Amino acid sequence: MNLIIVESPTKARTLSRFLGKDFNVEATTGHIKDLPKSQLGVDVEHDFAPLYIDVVKRADTIKKLKSESKKANITYIASDPDREGEAIAEHVAEVIGKAKFKRIVFHEITKEAVEEAIKNPRDIDKNLVDAQTARRVLDRLVGYKLSPLLWKKVRRGLSAGRVQSVAVRLIVEKEREIEKFKAEEYWEIYCEVKKEGVTRVGEPQGRGPELVSRWKGPGADERQDPNVFIVSLVKIDDKKAEIHDKKEADFIVSELEKSDYKVAEVKKREVKKNPYPPFTTSTMTQSAARNFGWSSKKTMSVAQSLYEEGLITYHRTDSLNLNAGAVAKARAYIEKEYGKEYLPEKPHFYKTHSKNAQEAHEAIRPTDIFKHEIKNTKYEKDAEKLYGLIWRRFIECQMNPSIYDETTIDVTAAKYLLRATGSIMKFDGWMRIRKGIPGQVAGVDGEATLPDVQEGDSLKLIKVNPTQKFTQPPPRYNEASLIKTLEKLGIGRPSTYAPTISTIQIRNYVEKNDSKQFIPTAIGIAVNDFLITNFPETFDYQFTANMEGELDDIAKGELPWVKTIKDFYNPFDKKLADVEKNSGRVKIETEKLGQKCPECKEGELVIRTGRFGKFISCSRFPDCKYTAKYLEKVGVKCPDCKIGDVIVKKTSKGRKFFGCSRYPKCKYASWRNPKKEDVKSVPV
Repeated sequence: MNLIIVESPTKARTLSRFLGKDFNVEATTGHIKDLPKSQLGVDVEHDFAPLYIDVVKRADTIKKLKSESKKANITYIASDPDREGEAIAEHVAEVIGKAKFKRIVFHEITKEAVEEAIKNPRDIDKNLVDAQTARRVLDRLVGYKLSPLLWKKVRRGLSAGRVQSVAVRLIVEKEREIEKFKAEEYWEIYCEVKKEGVTRVGEPQGRGPELVSRWKGPGADERQDPNVFIVSLVKIDDKKAEIHDKKEADFIVSELEKSDYKVAEVKKREVKKNPYPPFTTSTMTQSAARNFGWSSKKTMSVAQSLYEEGLITYHRTDSLNLNAGAVAKARAYIEKEYGKEYLPEKPHFYKTHSKNAQEAHEAIRPTDIFKHEIKNTKYEKDAEKLYGLIWRRFIECQMNPSIYDETTIDVTAAKYLLRATGSIMKFDGWMRIRKGIPGQVAGVDGEATLPDVQEGDSLKLIKVNPTQKFTQPPPRYNEASLIKTLEKLGIGRPSTYAPTISTIQIRNYVEKNDSKQFIPTAIGIAVNDFLITNFPETFDYQFTANMEGELDDIAKGELPWVKTIKDFYNPFDKKLADVEKNSGRVKIETEKLGQKCPECKEGELVIRTGRFGKFISCSRFPDCKYTAKYLEKVGVKCPDCKIGDVIVKKTSKGRKFFGCSRYPKCKYASWRNPKKEDVKSVPV
């Protein structure tokens, strides 16, 4: 009997299904060794040696692994193929005895992949272990050294993280951009025009302008005239059209209304839209956020279940590599199901743009291309949705481009240049996969149908439509855009995006609005300002990205990990002492409720943020100890009892639900906001 050790019980059950009775599969259920929570756990004086201890709740697991490994002919350690997995393998080896094991790795949980891995075992990759050790030690030093300082200078119970604090910095800086933003007025002008010499459907010849003015333009009813189209003003006297106020707009409108319109140029070209590359961790979480509104934490949890069930390849990856055999199967499927016209002459292989990508990994893809959906009672709906997204993306990336005919019509009217652009799909290509799928963009098929006009044709003006607009502030980050920005800056890695975003919410440094965009809290702003003011280098974007690069170099065996930590820690430690001695205490801005404290009658009620979220207290704290729960009143009556108000309640992990203020008499609760307007804060 041979023994295979993996991390997850689900992964163990999947392997047991096809390995047979010659193998016993056991799970570590995560890390079996870790740094102690009650102390630093790093020997700074002796080359930053980590003081790993057995995880207390894994005591029975460790005992069982020792026992089973003694009975096994060969023990295979098959933890995940990344740095965390390699560290787990190292700790398991220490527990069972290093002479009795073989390390195997596979990127998909299939019979073929596992059997191939068993045929090609290797040693534990010490470089990967060192890289994980360096990250763990680095994050422990930053967290355990900075947190006590934050307690003294900002507020008790706070903590800091190397990557998390940089993510908060991005959100705070975006919020300040929005606060400084001043909207500027501008106008856009559109003209409805018609090719001369044709009669609009349903319009009698010889009628005056009164019929034209009553007609509401293209799309008003089923009698839409294909010879009518809309052109927008793009240039004035060969310069970009910039209209700043109504006075300018009115003048231009008056001139356009008395001008003659003529087609200056008609451009036609064929446009190809190539398919997107297969998913990496980053693009998968972004796509799930856009299509399903999922958090990165939820996406990674669902992906984990798909991987452990053997349905997709390893889901923590920044590589675009694809297995040649999988690509061949995808091509065979495309030719059979869609025809040769959808199949490129040669397979598509994609280049990874991230210089530090782990090229030994694969992109995320289904393990069985012929399983195009999972319809089974044991799979949850969320798993079906994400699997479908991954399957389609992989098939799409091996298909021919979609092809469009794009037409641009330039129209002159005196000194003004106006333009219309339309696209019509000639060949759907990879876009065929997306047709009819809810939440997916099917393309621009039918975006705008333009009439057949030629250069020099005269056009008849139907109506000029001036539109007032205002410049918009930059959008706040949501999960998708935050991950995209972190990846672009080179901060974080596939395994860190979800925990980073989850942590900054649990710590109440940021929260989400109804549009699922991040807004920094008062405590988040205070912590950010303190860290950036006193530790500008530590939380600098480029410095953090360079540190990630050094961790990658350690993983490649190009840099000793102790030197990296020492180069960081020595100046950091000196800075800590200086800041503790010379910096002042930070004042946290509070939101005032406009009500007097009911206890002391002197102070004003304000909203503060504590370890468990927002609460209401007296502005004279600590002289006055009055506190009350903070709840948001949505502004509608409970739909169940019709008496209580609907209020927002938050769970311990940052998620919020909507409940009746008369609970427990009324049990109404919902994840959906019954009304997004008129959200007010009230003491309860």
